[in-house]
Amino acid sequence: MTGKAKPKKHTAKEIASKIDAATTNRGGGKAGLLDRSGVEKGGHAKLECPHCKITAPDLKSMQIHHDARHPKIPFEEAKLVNLHATTSVPESSKPRPGVRGSLKK
Repeated sequence: MTGKAKPKKHTAKEIASKIDAATTNRGGGKAGLLDRSGVEKGGHAKLECPHCKITAPDLKSMQIHHDARHPKIPFEEAKLVNLHATTSVPESSKPRPGVRGSLKK
């Protein structure tokens, strides 16, 4: 007898989700930190708030942040810091977080 209605075999969905979790870069670790901080051009963090130095990937996200965190200060697009304009071009061979790619062959 098997115990308490546990499945005897792994399902295809479970195996596929494990493979996906193992081979997709989710943005953690040192590579993810560099990507989130906007140090390397091509990272997800493009704009930086001039008031609290938080980063956002696009103008719409930065406007949402500004309306939520700094409601008394008027939003000025010209004051935002573009992190991609101030950094050098990265190596194209580096994997970026959030990009699907097989780490195991």
